[in-house]
Amino acid sequence: MDLGRVATAMVTPFQEDGDIDFEAVEKLIEHLISNGTDSIVVCGTTGETPTLTKEEKLKLIQFTVEKVNKRVPVIAGTGSNDTKGTIEMTKKVESLGVDGVMLVAPYYNKPNQRGLYAHFEAVAKETALPIVLYNVPGRTSSNIEAATTIALSKIPNIQVVKEASGNLDQMAEILATTDDNFFVYSGDDALTLPLLAIGGKGVISVASHVVGNEMQAMIRAFEEGRLEAAAKMHQALLPLFKQLFKCPNPVPVKYALGKVGFSVERVRLPLVEMTEEEKRQFDEVWEQVKQSI
Repeated sequence: MDLGRVATAMVTPFQEDGDIDFEAVEKLIEHLISNGTDSIVVCGTTGETPTLTKEEKLKLIQFTVEKVNKRVPVIAGTGSNDTKGTIEMTKKVESLGVDGVMLVAPYYNKPNQRGLYAHFEAVAKETALPIVLYNVPGRTSSNIEAATTIALSKIPNIQVVKEASGNLDQMAEILATTDDNFFVYSGDDALTLPLLAIGGKGVISVASHVVGNEMQAMIRAFEEGRLEAAAKMHQALLPLFKQLFKCPNPVPVKYALGKVGFSVERVRLPLVEMTEEEKRQFDEVWEQVKQSI
């Protein structure tokens, strides 16, 4: 499964009453496709999935598939900390026309490596869909170690890992030991270029909501051997990447979308919107970055 170079983990816009704002979702989809997004991940962490009901998730996934209309791949986040529940959700989205599913490492339970392998293996056996493993220790409290990812890569429909461990050594080990048809994507915007340099495929991005074309330009420069230009673009974008995670994701990127014409700042509790001082700091970095790219 090829997600392209830049996949976007899409935010979920909310109305004033807290319901999903599907009109804004449709406009956001068009914006992403027009601005550097090669594929869309719906119902990931950035989509505030922990606060969405199962019914809301299914409705949002179906809506996204319909509006994208096969222009780019759509990957649905169906993972949870309950293997049975993950299998049930994965089976439900099969009929909605998604191109694959993303499965986060089970959170809170803190399974060992045997438990992680058994969880993903059990889900893979129950679906024909391509699977993206999602390793994000900062949120799950467990790291999918390189050896476990390598073993899981031998299961035919487990084809991608989104590595948000921040551990380039671990990513390098996975790349060195898996087949060429198994892809490693960065889960951190700031590691996009470093991961490409060691053989990674691309990024499942937050920043691409607002700088998707610029990220594509950076990647294109790298692929064309213009390494100095790629490095300069990385350096110019890095302050924005950092600012987008100064508050819990997706709070800053929802605010940032206001800079490109989207009023989607609302988040669901327990997340809260940025303070005026946090917005001021973000605005300062935003202006600096826009002048340098």
